[in-house]
Amino acid sequence: MALSAVATTGIYCRATCTARPDPRNVSTYETNVAAEAAGYRPCLRCRPDRGAGSLRQLAVPEPLGHALMLITDGFLDHHREDALAERVGYSGRQLRRLFLEHIGATPSAIAQSRRAHFARRLIDDTDLDFSSVARAAGFGSARQLHRAITSIFRFPPSELRAKRRRGERPMLDGGLRLLVPYVAPYDIDQILDHLASRCVPGVETMTGGVYRRSIHSCGHAGVAEVSDAGDGEHLELTLHLPTFDSIIDEVEHCRSLFAVDEPPLGAIDALIDDPVIGTLAAQHPQLRVPRCWDRFETAIRIVIGQQISVAGATTMVGRVVERHGDYFESGMDGITHLFPHPAALAEADLDGLGFTGKRQETIRVLATAVATGQIDLYATGSIATLERTLCELPGIGPWTAHMIALRVLGHDDAMPSSDLGLKRGLSRLTGAAVDAVDLDQVAAGWRPQRSRAAQLLWTAADPSALDTPKEALNG
Repeated sequence: MALSAVATTGIYCRATCTARPDPRNVSTYETNVAAEAAGYRPCLRCRPDRGAGSLRQLAVPEPLGHALMLITDGFLDHHREDALAERVGYSGRQLRRLFLEHIGATPSAIAQSRRAHFARRLIDDTDLDFSSVARAAGFGSARQLHRAITSIFRFPPSELRAKRRRGERPMLDGGLRLLVPYVAPYDIDQILDHLASRCVPGVETMTGGVYRRSIHSCGHAGVAEVSDAGDGEHLELTLHLPTFDSIIDEVEHCRSLFAVDEPPLGAIDALIDDPVIGTLAAQHPQLRVPRCWDRFETAIRIVIGQQISVAGATTMVGRVVERHGDYFESGMDGITHLFPHPAALAEADLDGLGFTGKRQETIRVLATAVATGQIDLYATGSIATLERTLCELPGIGPWTAHMIALRVLGHDDAMPSSDLGLKRGLSRLTGAAVDAVDLDQVAAGWRPQRSRAAQLLWTAADPSALDTPKEALNG
């Protein structure tokens, strides 16, 4: 969404702001970080800094998209710009030049803005002291927080807290409650319905419209709860942790799984107008594609889900968690373990859990590839490139590669066409039996939004068939 920056006031606003500046003094910026890099601060009336949206949605060259994904997940909180540049195949100087050209700010400025905007929400929404806010947002000290907040918002943290509006203060009572904005219109029930049948025993539960899961933050085990805030603008995220240091990353994980920053299906004209899927798309204008909370966890769950039902896969993932996940006392019914990290599964004993020898090998090989960096679960690129890279691993075929692209990598153009649920959904729309070749031919017209089309077809299919492939995948 374009932002309007006013030269005479030094403020940038949403397009819907009630302020009416002289058009001759107005410049337009695509992102808040670009407006801030140009010296503007967010308007205190329309609060453009509190809206949903993600830099990952920008149309930028592939390596920059990869870099933005890493920045969004906190890479620059622990590494220098040059390490980011090396990760995406550039020199530091090249990366900074391209960021300025395409986004209007350097990678470091974007990372600083990410931390500062999250800190501003904590200043508004909680009564955490400023040292705690600094640690939660990834700053090294309250002094760094003060410097960053003052630079971007033109007020120190103490003045911003004094300006906060009534009703913007979920209190620290039974966990830290935070408001997570979403791009409206938004239907949380669609996401919750997707998650309900996939809750891994020991890791996740769903009761009364509240999704709960175990999390691992800054060396501590805890629990996250997500529900509808009921105001038409936010989800409510409650974090139960012994410390709230670096919780900025957990908020980002919530944003990813619940797809709050992505445009709703109703904004995708190519699908709404499509002769095959258009009517169904019009019936579900709020549909989103659920992504993931933890990238490795979701990739393993997809591998385990090859050729079996959702219920069967969920049971088997629970067995892996019970044997190899770290146990902890959460104080909440059903939440008992953390999902195993890559190194734990790389050499894991999976005998007796119901897996074939080949499936055990695939789990261990994928875990090893992630642990050693052979597979980058933050990679971007074309579907063909991603598929080729993932299918080099034994036991991973096109269905698994496309599912990982769709759920883990957040790719908008994945289509796991051997999936029985997708074929069944298309068959129900067309009234004719279809195979994977038929589906691929029809889906060619849905590029580059095949991931959303896939989610829509699963909606049209028999729920018991969701995500269940028919054919064997690479043996």
